[in-house]
Amino acid sequence: MPSASGNGGKEGPAAFSVDLAAAARRLLAFLRAAPPGVGPRSVRRYEELWLPLAAAEGGGPGGEAAMLLPPPDVQLVWLCHCFHHESYSAYCLSRFGRLIDHPSILDAENEEYAEDCCRDVWTAHYPFEPFDLRSNEIDGNSVDEIACDSANSEIVEMVRCYAGLAARFASPFVQEGVYHVAAWRRYARFMDLIKKVVCTTQEHIRLVPSLDILLMWLAHQSFPVSYAKDMVAMAIIENVAKVVLSYGEMVSDEEVGRTRALWEDTYDEPYDMAGSEIDAGAVSAAREAFYWAPAASEEDTNRLYKSLQPRFLMEVYVFLKGDIDKAHINKEFLRLRTQRSHRSLKLNKSMVNLSCKNWQKIWHLYCEFATRGVVIEVRRTTSGCFRNSKFLQSISFSWSDMLHEKALALTDELEVRMRAMASITPPVQAPYLLKCVPDRVTDDGGAMISDVILRMRNYRPQEGRWLTRTVLDHGGRECFVVRMRQRDLAERC
Repeated sequence: MPSASGNGGKEGPAAFSVDLAAAARRLLAFLRAAPPGVGPRSVRRYEELWLPLAAAEGGGPGGEAAMLLPPPDVQLVWLCHCFHHESYSAYCLSRFGRLIDHPSILDAENEEYAEDCCRDVWTAHYPFEPFDLRSNEIDGNSVDEIACDSANSEIVEMVRCYAGLAARFASPFVQEGVYHVAAWRRYARFMDLIKKVVCTTQEHIRLVPSLDILLMWLAHQSFPVSYAKDMVAMAIIENVAKVVLSYGEMVSDEEVGRTRALWEDTYDEPYDMAGSEIDAGAVSAAREAFYWAPAASEEDTNRLYKSLQPRFLMEVYVFLKGDIDKAHINKEFLRLRTQRSHRSLKLNKSMVNLSCKNWQKIWHLYCEFATRGVVIEVRRTTSGCFRNSKFLQSISFSWSDMLHEKALALTDELEVRMRAMASITPPVQAPYLLKCVPDRVTDDGGAMISDVILRMRNYRPQEGRWLTRTVLDHGGRECFVVRMRQRDLAERC
């Protein structure tokens, strides 16, 4: 039976002081709606208006943050500043004597309430400064020179650094809750890996966070007090910035290779799982070719087009690892097939070149959820004029089973001294696939025009001639019929 992947001697995520899955969900929602072109005026509003207000209002027991959310442009500057935790912490301590925390708001209802409360408090303190800026006021180019000069250039540069962050997380599966749970687990392991690097490695190593780990790291940093508390508890507060490459920093192939090697040595699982590309350039052309982002953003698509069968698409990685005896497998090969549908799909890999001590990605696919899963067969080529092959063994990975795993991955053993691992992203709605098949010519009543029909009607003349086409969805289900009068078609030509 397949087993959950990559235990690595440890199980379960670390106990963070904030719900990172919920924090990531709210961070993504804000980035999607964040105003573009935030410039120096917003930085000035953040420094001169919001931070003093947050410090004054957040004076409860223990210094808890007040349930207030600043204007969107100010909140974006605040997040970008928090993403540089060391700089933000030093800034707050030097100016206010304590770390200004973000309020613990993890759902949309409390977020709306906190913004309404902040609007009232803002108006009371700053009656001549608008809470919401119009789009032409947000753009940094429209800000007067005095405002530009008074803005903190370091914070302005931080905001510019994170200008493309929303596009980095634009893939539709990143919004799914099961993706956040898997990312939470990997982020906890990444923090443990930092501790290992600091304690056991003498040379200077920089770790490169993957897409899912980066999401959790930023969501964690957006709550500065909780982040500082958790880093102190893990005894890595002074080393995270030194060991981890931040978003926007240049990444070398050597740093990526070292990160992959350290991760696999520690946890016995590949670092590059499905949906966890390390840099923006690693997004494959296949994902762009599927053009699934617009379809996934339409939440009411299924309600609008009830006659169509919805499609759900996922990214799939298949890995292999093992040391096989090449002298006895010269005729053996692996075949990848789907559990359901697409019976003609047969992806073969010779086993001669598959022996490896590290995990290697053998297949990278985009599959529909309706295929149910993939099957890996071990086969041997037999002699004969038809080049047949003999079935030896098979293992299967079910999409449903993998979605119930926190890692979104499963591992199984092959009898040829190899292990196989499959990793998936959560399924997301994809664009519909439709095809048009020709039908018989019909009359005005929809009856087919043929000799058989004419005989049945005693050769009574049929009125009109219609070209008929039946539209099928990707599952072969009839959706609707298109009919066009041949006379109208001739007139238009």
